[in-house]
Amino acid sequence: MTPDLKGFLLLATVKLLVIFLITLVGVAYMTLMERWVSAFMQDRLGPNRVGPRGLLQPIADGLKNLIKEETLPGGANKALFMLAPALSFVPALLMSGVIQWAAPLPVTFDFTLPLLGRFTHDGLMPIQLADLPIGFLWVLAISSIGVYGIALAGWSSNNKYSLLGGLRSSAQMVSYEVAMGMSLIPILLLVGNVTFGDIIRSQQQGLWFALPLFLSFFVFTVAGFAETNRAPFDLPEAESELVAGYHTEYSSFKFSMFFIAEYANLMTFCAMLATLFFGGWDVPFTRWDETPGLAQTVVTGLAMAAKVFVGIFVVMWVRWTLPRFRYDQLMALGWKFMLPLALCYVVVMTLAIVAVERLLPGMSARIHQLALFGVNLALAWLVFFLLDRGAIVAGASRGGSNQGSLEGASGAEVVS
Repeated sequence: MTPDLKGFLLLATVKLLVIFLITLVGVAYMTLMERWVSAFMQDRLGPNRVGPRGLLQPIADGLKNLIKEETLPGGANKALFMLAPALSFVPALLMSGVIQWAAPLPVTFDFTLPLLGRFTHDGLMPIQLADLPIGFLWVLAISSIGVYGIALAGWSSNNKYSLLGGLRSSAQMVSYEVAMGMSLIPILLLVGNVTFGDIIRSQQQGLWFALPLFLSFFVFTVAGFAETNRAPFDLPEAESELVAGYHTEYSSFKFSMFFIAEYANLMTFCAMLATLFFGGWDVPFTRWDETPGLAQTVVTGLAMAAKVFVGIFVVMWVRWTLPRFRYDQLMALGWKFMLPLALCYVVVMTLAIVAVERLLPGMSARIHQLALFGVNLALAWLVFFLLDRGAIVAGASRGGSNQGSLEGASGAEVVS
C-alpha cells in the first residue's frame, strides 16, 4: 500500500467519524430544538429541568430509551421485526456522507507510524465523505431504501394499525419520489452535471437556484416534507388514527432508531435544499470563500450550518402551524398536482433555457439566470393563481361532504 493511499484512507476514516458523530449529535439536539420550537409556538417554556436551560434533555432521553424494557409481540416475525429499524437507520446515515458541508480544506502531511508505515497527503480535502460523480442521484436512491424499514416494521409487527402505517408510507413514497426526482431535472439542464461541487460552483457564478428555478424549489420542498414523513404529511404515524403507526409495537432503542432515522433524513433534506437551491456552503456577496484555506473552510461550514438550521426551523414551524392532510388529499396532491406540475415544468424550462441562450448569446450566467427568474415569476403567478382559486387542488366540498375533491372548492380548504 502506497503512502498516498494510506493518507487517503486515514483522512477518509477521520471524516467518517467526524461527519457521523456530528450527524448523531445534531439529531439528538434536533429533538430538543423541536420541543423548544413547539413551546415557542404554543407560548410555553419547553424543556428546562435537565441541565442548564434543558440542554442535557437529549442525553436523559437517550439513557431512558437504553434502559427501557425490550418487547417482542407474540405473533411478530422476529427476524424482520429486529431488522426493520436498521433498514431505516443505516440509509439515513449514509446520505449525510455525500453532502459538501464546507469548502475544501488544504491538507499537507508526511509522517511515519510504527508498524503502519508512512502516511502522506498534499492537496485539497473535500469536506464530505465521498465526492460521488452521481451526486444527488445517490441521495434519491438511498432515501428510497428507508421506506423498506418502515414497511417491514408495519408488517412484521402483526398489528393492523402498524400495517396500515407501513402501507401508507409505501404509497406516500411512491407518490412523491417521482415528483421529487422530476423537480431536479431542471438543475441538471442548467448545470449540465449532477455532482454537488458543480452545482455549488454554478450558483457562485450566477444566482441561487431558488430564484431561476423557483417551481423546482417549490416542488422539491413539498415532496421533501412528504418524503421525510413530516407534518402536514405525517400520515404513516398519525396518532389520532393509527395509535402511533408503524412503530406502535417497538420499544427501547429499536424505537429510538426510527426517530434517529427520521431526524437524520430531515437534516439531509435541509442540507440538500441548501445545496441545490441556496448555494450550499457559499457565503453570499463575496468571492473570498472560493480561495482554499482553513478560515474559509470554517466560515463556509458555519454558513452551511446556518442554512440547514433555518431549513430545519421552517420544517418544525410548519409542523406546529398546519393541520394534517387527509390521506385522499395527500394522494391527490402527489399524483394530480405535483407530478403533472413537475413534468410540465421540465418541458417549459427546457424551452426557456434554449430560448434564453439564443436570445442572449455571450451574456454571463447571472444575466441568463435573471431572465429565467422572470420566466419563473410568470409561471409561479399562473400556478398559484389557479391553485388559490381551487382549480387544481381543493379540500372537502362546501356542501359538507366528507369525500375529497379536486374541483369546486377553495385551495384554502386543502387541509379542511
